Amino acid sequence: MSRCRAAQAVLLASLAVLVTACGGGPDGAGGTSQAAGAPASGIPDTAAIVQGVQKDAQLNAALPDNVKSAGLHLASNLQSAPNNFYAADGKTPIGYEVDLAKAIAAKLGVTVTHQDMAFGSLITSLQSGRIDLTMAGMNDTKARQAQIDFVDYFTSGITIMIRKGNPDGITGPDTLCGKSVAVVQGTSHQKFAEAQSTKCTQAGKPALTVTATDSDNQNQNQLRTGRVAAILNDLPSAVYISRTAGDGKFFEVVPGEPIEGGPYGIGVNKTNTPLRDSVQKALQALIADGTYGKILQAWGVEQGAIKEAAVNGGS
Repeated sequence: MSRCRAAQAVLLASLAVLVTACGGGPDGAGGTSQAAGAPASGIPDTAAIVQGVQKDAQLNAALPDNVKSAGLHLASNLQSAPNNFYAADGKTPIGYEVDLAKAIAAKLGVTVTHQDMAFGSLITSLQSGRIDLTMAGMNDTKARQAQIDFVDYFTSGITIMIRKGNPDGITGPDTLCGKSVAVVQGTSHQKFAEAQSTKCTQAGKPALTVTATDSDNQNQNQLRTGRVAAILNDLPSAVYISRTAGDGKFFEVVPGEPIEGGPYGIGVNKTNTPLRDSVQKALQALIADGTYGKILQAWGVEQGAIKEAAVNGGS
């Protein structure tokens, strides 16, 4: 992943207070529904979008027999809002990845069940046949392609989060010169900030002041109080925090393409080409008919949308 899993765990803890009033669908299927008191901008009601997906008989016919009979068994590391996390009941998976998985399954004409699993176990569980798919904000990289195949579904990367109203006039990486920036220690965000600082000084501009902490929560406090001008974070997390923290009144995300972006991929066993191709075609159909875009827009992460569901498109 583009940042350490420990940092994501801390992020989840900082978001917990934001999702305690939010519930999933009544049977854990067909998207999420909003409970009373849930922040409207944080937990969208996507039930109608997912339930509107129509089965494609040809795609269903091309599925492996075991998937036709038992449905898709998908594993995630359910602790990364807004990708995939638990609703207030502590057992219903929600998130834009969860909705995309349900929509893909509906297009294929099968059910999908989510299994919570440690991130480090996802690839080996896929290789051993314990699960059919993984969908957990996993970057599609050449190194991982040697182990499993990917169907790409999202582009993530580093995003700049600023105070609401942009009082420091930050519009992109080059406007960070001379500014204070917060990152989580040991992440790709820290490496980028340090490289950007060098780029600034080489251009005759002031260096960045980079503050590395142990958690996103610390960084958010620093940004709110003006001790730093910006936070560097992954696109989905930055967007979600901006929409939910203080009911969307604290932060915003600098518009534009993700920095050093790369695709997230649905993992498939390399020997299961029929399933991989069926998932790819289902996702491409959802992109074409607008369902994919509606799901991302509902969760506020449309900046990461792709136009083509490539197979092993990462580098």
